[in-house]
Amino acid sequence: MKKKELTNIRSKKIQDLVKMVVEKKKEATMVYSKMKAGQEKNLKKGKNLKKDIAQIMTIIKERELSEKQESKEKKEGEK
Repeated sequence: MKKKELTNIRSKKIQDLVKMVVEKKKEATMVYSKMKAGQEKNLKKGKNLKKDIAQIMTIIKERELSEKQESKEKKEGEK
């Protein structure tokens, strides 16, 4: 995934990112089944899809952790 794509992905909401991950996983299963059947010519496609999924999952996790941290700080500030 290119840097421009990553910056675009970072600006999306968590729900949209989860949908992207589901789509990428479906695509990855299709690519791997085609690779096993010998229909897929581009063998790096599966590896790149795995990498993209991992990057998107990392962004989701970062967002979740930052939201937890913000809510924690907000609760401590109220006390």
